Amino acid sequence: MDPITAAALTALAGNVGGEAGRQAWQGLTALVRRPFQRGAARDVEPDGSSGVSSGELEIADLENNPADPLRAQALATALGVRAALDGEFRALLEEWWRHAQTSSGSEVHNTISGGTQNGPVLQGGEFSSLTFNMTRDNNR
Repeated sequence: MDPITAAALTALAGNVGGEAGRQAWQGLTALVRRPFQRGAARDVEPDGSSGVSSGELEIADLENNPADPLRAQALATALGVRAALDGEFRALLEEWWRHAQTSSGSEVHNTISGGTQNGPVLQGGEFSSLTFNMTRDNNR
């Protein structure tokens, strides 16, 4: 698995990437909240916990401070450790990461050709809730 970088986590937490980035962040949040398969951890605390972070605190910290690279690194580390200890989580995290890389990393290429345009032209990657009030000029 390609490592999940702190920079990528910072971008997702800051909603960089628009709707695709927001959905990727929601997917990661849901994944982290899944029960941790603590039986895989070797170091068990007296209270029965593994002593290893599930990543929930780190993801909440980064969500509250998305520009903080230290919080992003803490989340990346927690995800890596949890993936090393929990095979099911590792497989789901790898699937999420592949999808996040292809969804939020898409490029937009706009081309306008054919002469004069008779209406609005939008260039970009994502649009929503747009309304155009246009009248047709039949005299042309």
